[in-house]
Amino acid sequence: MSVLIYIDQAEGQIKKSSFEAASYGAKLAEQTGTSAEALVLGNVSDDLSALGKYGIKKVHHVADAQLDHLDAQLFIKVIAEAAAASKADIIVISANVNGKAIAPGLSARLKAGLVAGAVALPDTSNGFVVKKAVFSGKAFANIRINSPIKIISLTPNAFTPVLGEGVAEVAPFAATLEAPKVKVTATNKVKGQIPLSEAELVISGGRGLKGPENWGMIEELAQLLGAATACSRAVADAHWRPHHEHVGQTGGSIAPNLYFAVGISGAIQHLAGVNRSKTIVVINKDPEAPFFKAADYGIVGDAFELMPKIIEAVKKLKGK
Repeated sequence: MSVLIYIDQAEGQIKKSSFEAASYGAKLAEQTGTSAEALVLGNVSDDLSALGKYGIKKVHHVADAQLDHLDAQLFIKVIAEAAAASKADIIVISANVNGKAIAPGLSARLKAGLVAGAVALPDTSNGFVVKKAVFSGKAFANIRINSPIKIISLTPNAFTPVLGEGVAEVAPFAATLEAPKVKVTATNKVKGQIPLSEAELVISGGRGLKGPENWGMIEELAQLLGAATACSRAVADAHWRPHHEHVGQTGGSIAPNLYFAVGISGAIQHLAGVNRSKTIVVINKDPEAPFFKAADYGIVGDAFELMPKIIEAVKKLKGK
């Protein structure tokens, strides 16, 4: 038996969340006394043997352009085939956008128990119990999987990858590919920006910035730190910023190492999308703003006075 990890990629490059899933799957294989194998779909430019550094022993690769873009039904079929070929009884998938499209269908196809959004390695001392966040991160649930095949989708940024010195064996996998039911005719991609889903640092702004003309200080700090930019729903609804930057319960859900919020009150709907951030820093002139209760560091003050000072301090630190 083995643990099979689905490795997600975009434009030929493995996503950060998949490196986390690879390391998680390798630790799980070590914990259960099996081997860790990975599955990569589509053409990639990254060195797949380097996945051995994350504990992967073997990489099954289906190098077919038909799999360069997500077709959930086709991906589910191929992953199920690979799981059967590798005799995998545990499948690990990142709970990113693609993973959320794949995991439920794969669970139904394999009649496998699924825990979506795991945040820790399973407890295997008495069965197979997986911990996950519930109620928008306000609590945790421990869920037991009893099915012969088990699927875990791992919350991004919930598990820190552990690097070693291994080299993975890379072998082609001959999957049965049917004609795709989804055809990508065009891709509209925002250029020159770090994708929010992959960003480790995020600088975000809210209505406290008073208008889109004041967004320059958010962008400047983000550029200095190599961070992505985000915003609250009110800002996106007012068309100050594009909707793909909106984070919260009705927008994107992110888990960066640093979430720096400027002029955002921190309503429960916004917190639902960012409360998995490792460190939250808040600037708000209202000392009663709800965000301060969730913040690791908070500054009560006027953003228009504080942000220029922070930007200058970062420039000095970076010698600019």
